[in-house]
Amino acid sequence: MPPIEPTEFQPVTEDDAWRVIDGRAHAWFEASSHAAGADLVRRLAADGPLPDIDLRSGGLRVRLGGHGEAEARRAASISAAAREMGLRGDPSVLQAVDLVVESTDPATLVPFWSTVLGYRPEGDRLVDPWRRDPSITLAHHPEARLLRNRLHVDVVRPSDAVAAAVAELGQVPGGPYGVLLSDPDGNEADLVPGSPIPGGHASDWVAAFAAMAAYPTKTPQETAELVTAVARSADGAGIPMLVDVRSEGVLVDSGKDMWEAPDGPLEAFVDLAADIQAAAHGLGLAADPVRPRFVQLCLDIADLSAERSFWASVLGYEADPREGVVDIFDPRRLSPVLIFQRIDTDDVARRRQRDRIRMVLHVPPDRLEQRIDAAISAGGSISRSRPGKTRLRDPEGNELELVYAP
Repeated sequence: MPPIEPTEFQPVTEDDAWRVIDGRAHAWFEASSHAAGADLVRRLAADGPLPDIDLRSGGLRVRLGGHGEAEARRAASISAAAREMGLRGDPSVLQAVDLVVESTDPATLVPFWSTVLGYRPEGDRLVDPWRRDPSITLAHHPEARLLRNRLHVDVVRPSDAVAAAVAELGQVPGGPYGVLLSDPDGNEADLVPGSPIPGGHASDWVAAFAAMAAYPTKTPQETAELVTAVARSADGAGIPMLVDVRSEGVLVDSGKDMWEAPDGPLEAFVDLAADIQAAAHGLGLAADPVRPRFVQLCLDIADLSAERSFWASVLGYEADPREGVVDIFDPRRLSPVLIFQRIDTDDVARRRQRDRIRMVLHVPPDRLEQRIDAAISAGGSISRSRPGKTRLRDPEGNELELVYAP
């Protein structure tokens, strides 16, 4: 086993709620309801521009722009406000999931992935402008790999955005569902058109795997008013929602498969979506018809039990309890869903090929050993380690890179 470089934990603040992950200070504060988290959003809005906040029924994640002295002072102020409201920080759950795509010529992949995802270039990465979905780092590798990857990406966007992306790429979508597109290296993405929720009562919402609506706002106070209204409606309906708060506005999301019953939309969810839409319109807000985006990751595997155990352990995910569903998901709905699909076990060459795409899991340095132990206990192994990074293999050789440098 290669040696693992020792790591040092440097707290962002004295209260130990914060960690530096991928260059940004992160904190998670437990809360008893959407409304309890919304109270903190409203408090922070009174102090100026809002940080990135991901509000859930059980708490909220706060992410600052960096981790220098100014961010440390702001983190301490946010922690003080959270303590006054009885919100407890829990750094053990903090992480971020991204992707790396390797290529002999990474620049040739930029137009495809930026178009499919609606991302923008930022250094060597392509990033979600609203900082919700995984970034993609395009990295050079001298070796060309010609067989299909075992990992691919599913993307849902509004139907007009999908049509525009397909036209810009000049491809005819293929695959069994007629939505598969490929970059110049053969890396695949399913680009799925979303559509309004049936019934006409929530026309701002885009629905496919998840249902979501985005509302740009002009001031922190306007943002906080909408978040408070969403929280009140979601708590009243008893439906957990994903409320992602940005300086640019608010995106409200059902989470994957949480808005539908087997035979159609849940009536209670449609009513909730209509209530949220009415609240936004009452504040003079109009939905952004392009912004909604759902991203999930798909891994082709041979042994479902072994693979699901490994990835759930190392990612801190839970298995979807529904009959016949093999997804695993972040219990706080902060990271992308991972689904498993069966591979042809006779396709030995493809199974042995090292993929061009791999997941990256950013964790705080003081949580590294816990994640490595979980991976090895679930049948994984360490393939290499260098300062700030440890690369793991799952039981079938698929790779995950643990990144723990600030």
